[in-house]
Amino acid sequence: MIVLGVILLIIGFVFGIPILWTIGGILLVIGLILLVAGALGHAVGGRRHYY
Repeated sequence: MIVLGVILLIIGFVFGIPILWTIGGILLVIGLILLVAGALGHAVGGRRHYY
């Protein structure tokens, strides 16, 4: 999700498409929140571990 957010941010910035810039920022923030929650040991998405 973080990678997709960064890609959308770059595409939105290069081509001047504000909706991609907004969606990319939202995905980046959500991805970072899930990354931190998973690193702290909280269950993310109903799963404690991903294999």
